[in-house]
Amino acid sequence: MQIAPIPVNEPQRLEALRALLILDTPPEERFDRIVEFAAAEFDVPIALLSLIDEKRQWFKSRIGIGLCETPRNISFCGHAIHCKDILVVPDARVDERFVDNPLVLGAPFIRFYAGAPLIMPGGQAIGTLCLIDTKVRRIDSTDLSILASLRDLVVSEMLSPGEMPEVGA
Repeated sequence: MQIAPIPVNEPQRLEALRALLILDTPPEERFDRIVEFAAAEFDVPIALLSLIDEKRQWFKSRIGIGLCETPRNISFCGHAIHCKDILVVPDARVDERFVDNPLVLGAPFIRFYAGAPLIMPGGQAIGTLCLIDTKVRRIDSTDLSILASLRDLVVSEMLSPGEMPEVGA
């Protein structure tokens, strides 16, 4: 298992994350609705809004998993925050970064992962909107575009909280 490297801009990334005052806050319908829509739209058993701090990934919103957080050193999202685009792992069992990851070898038995980094205006990726499946799968360019749009909606809501727009109406 490869542990994701620490971003070069880690101090600024953590400052941007903390400035949102969102870590360890209760669930919010506006984020839960986006995550629920993502899970339904992509027909995945697990969808997360994950925020990455120094030692963990914490789930602001989650569908299909009971955990509230996992250690950063085993997180798929820790790798995704290094990407400008969406990180797609069609089969984690054959990806050298994740082949021996405890989340692949044991529950929740991750096979597929697609994580869209949540990039703040200053360029800091603070977390992801991600899709997880226990089955190997592919994702096409239309799906990537939809996931990117949902990610942009999450970022917009984080930066200017207000009334939740209709998703999938």
